[in-house]
Amino acid sequence: MSERVYVFPLFERFWHWAQAILIMLLLVTGFEVHGTYRLLGFERAVDTHTVVAWTLVGLWVFAIFWHFTTGEWKQYIPTLTKVDAMIRYYVWGIFTDAPHPFRLTRLQKHNPLQRLAYLGVMTFIGPLLWVTGWLYLFYASWPAWGLERYLSLEWVSFFHTAGAFMMLLFLIAHLYLITTGHTVFSHLKAMFTGWEETD
Repeated sequence: MSERVYVFPLFERFWHWAQAILIMLLLVTGFEVHGTYRLLGFERAVDTHTVVAWTLVGLWVFAIFWHFTTGEWKQYIPTLTKVDAMIRYYVWGIFTDAPHPFRLTRLQKHNPLQRLAYLGVMTFIGPLLWVTGWLYLFYASWPAWGLERYLSLEWVSFFHTAGAFMMLLFLIAHLYLITTGHTVFSHLKAMFTGWEETD
């Protein structure tokens, strides 16, 4: 028997989809800037990448404010409880129709592996991209800031691109894992309606 739980309020859904679109635009324009393909042209790709990056920064600042004022930040506190059960479930349990080891509720919407993954994005991948992106953007100011002695554009570029590949891997894993719900599209539907069906 399944139960419907209201998990994702309107702002969280807006934040999720806006962030997803902005990150995909950053990946498309960023890989063009890197020379992977030609779509918009280098200068237009750089300009678009910069505008989209600042838009995402603004969204993140507002989302951080929302998370702290609503208490939703607690959803991301990591826990190692049931991590091994979640790994077993995703590795083979999901293919043998094993019961899901995590019960989703309004107060616990992310399983232990999701919490660790989102924590990694928010505390490692995101900051790596922002810091290297800003260093890239303000490269002309390095001499005034005394940074040219400590940094090289080559290494900043390397770490920015490495962060982009990490974000791409997270996105691919995220897209796969949304198909592992009650039905293939139940997690996707929940991010549109706010309601999640649970067993």
